[in-house]
Amino acid sequence: MTRHALRRYALRLVSLLTALGLWQLLTGLDVDIWLRFSQFPTVTDVAHAFAGRLTGSDYWTDLTDSLTRILAGFLLAAVLGVAVGVLVARSRLAEDLLGPVLEVVRPIPAIALVPVAILLFPSNEQGIVFITFTAAFFPVLVSTRHAVRALTPVWEEAVRTMGGGRWRILGSVVLPGALPGIFGGLSVGIGVSWICVISAEMISGQYGVGYRTWQDYTVVDYPGVFVGMVTIGVLGWVTSTAVELLGRRLTRWLPRTSYVPGGRSRSAVLPATASAPVPVVVKAEGDSQYQSDAQQQGSGETEQEARDEHLV
Repeated sequence: MTRHALRRYALRLVSLLTALGLWQLLTGLDVDIWLRFSQFPTVTDVAHAFAGRLTGSDYWTDLTDSLTRILAGFLLAAVLGVAVGVLVARSRLAEDLLGPVLEVVRPIPAIALVPVAILLFPSNEQGIVFITFTAAFFPVLVSTRHAVRALTPVWEEAVRTMGGGRWRILGSVVLPGALPGIFGGLSVGIGVSWICVISAEMISGQYGVGYRTWQDYTVVDYPGVFVGMVTIGVLGWVTSTAVELLGRRLTRWLPRTSYVPGGRSRSAVLPATASAPVPVVVKAEGDSQYQSDAQQQGSGETEQEARDEHLV
């Protein structure tokens, strides 16, 4: 691990510790300046409550139930969201048939569908999975649709020229080209799923982190409420990070931007479509050294462009 990476991790740790220290200071001194921190439990109270929950079986049961609901709803939303997004973006008939219905349902908050889920599904478990699915489906759908429509038609025409059919275009051009946008929607969808599943568990659940958090609130166990909040935050961070890491692994062919100290950034890999001019410095008129360097740069760019065109 490089020194720069260690410095970044150290800054993140300092930021977290500073936030916890400020929380402990404000709650320990019972500060009441507009915001009533005297009503908040201290960090030590939450830590003691957290340690007590970890030794019990209810905490792990709630954790397992919430993760199961999230994974079931999110995976279903990922598959159907990508499929419907590609279909709507590639087919005018599908857009005319499905577009109006999707656009009418999309603005409705997923948590507002809880009564529908209670009436529609025979069990609360299926209803909560439905709420989670609905919350993640539309971000994935919209991101996929925009990513597919933003693809340049040159790639598709190139595949058609080489004899590729519709499925070949889908597997070689559409899905790989839309992957960055798809994973952007997945990253948003997993976060929205956590918000809605916790709310659904509070309303109609029997087990889960959201259900337990609401129960702690009703019995005025505020340290337990904060245990639930911290658990939700950590679970959301872990799942979002997992989606992001998977997206980076599946899009390794994309150009990456590396950080350069001093506020500048440089691209680790120059895209084949980049056409930025290369500055050529001429020291003096008739200087053969600088002119030969410029000629070598120009010939190298010409050869690179020829290779890129051959690959396309």
